[in-house]
Amino acid sequence: MSSPAVPLVVGRHRATTTSVRTMAPRRSTTPVTAGGTSPAPAPRRPVRRAARVLRRLGRVVTSLLVVAALAFFLFFAVGPHVLGYRTATMLTGSMEPGIMVGDVVVTAERPVADVAVGDVITYHIPIEDHRVETHRITEVIRGEDGSVAVRTKGDNNPNVDPWVATLEGESVWEVQAVIPKVGSVIRALRTPVLNDVILYGALGAVLLLGLGRIWSGDDEDDEPAPADEA
Repeated sequence: MSSPAVPLVVGRHRATTTSVRTMAPRRSTTPVTAGGTSPAPAPRRPVRRAARVLRRLGRVVTSLLVVAALAFFLFFAVGPHVLGYRTATMLTGSMEPGIMVGDVVVTAERPVADVAVGDVITYHIPIEDHRVETHRITEVIRGEDGSVAVRTKGDNNPNVDPWVATLEGESVWEVQAVIPKVGSVIRALRTPVLNDVILYGALGAVLLLGLGRIWSGDDEDDEPAPADEA
């Protein structure tokens, strides 16, 4: 008696294999010292930010100084020739407290025929060295020949000036404005020491600005390029 036939399955059998993907350890780009420890990274970004802030602050301060110097030059050097006013520094305290020592008085021409008591004028006194004086008119004396003479007094003086000044010409210089303490600055700038300081300070400022621009270009070149995303 024969056993029943067992059907044969004919085919190709593929062995199932599991692939294991190993990851190589990432190599560190940080240099290792001889002792086996990595040095701490240098704090470059805070330094660069501080340098940028200082550069911007320096540019703002420099711009303000340039604008102030330009305004100073235009007012005291160009303005009198273009607009016709004059400036003078008060050297004494005879007109205090309205005009203090070191203040700058700004004067403009006014017709002699229009002067009146209470006006503050700048004129040459008729005695001694004929110095320029800035005082207030206390009396106006008009002559039959059309001449005009005045008596003046300093606001801080106890007595009237001991002269009568005849105003020559058709106009007189009347005070229009007072700029506090600027005259003291002008006188200080005229001293030899400060002249040297300003000269060498200006040269130093130009040098620093040039170096700042060079350093700014170097910092921009050192900026790392952004990495491409995968």
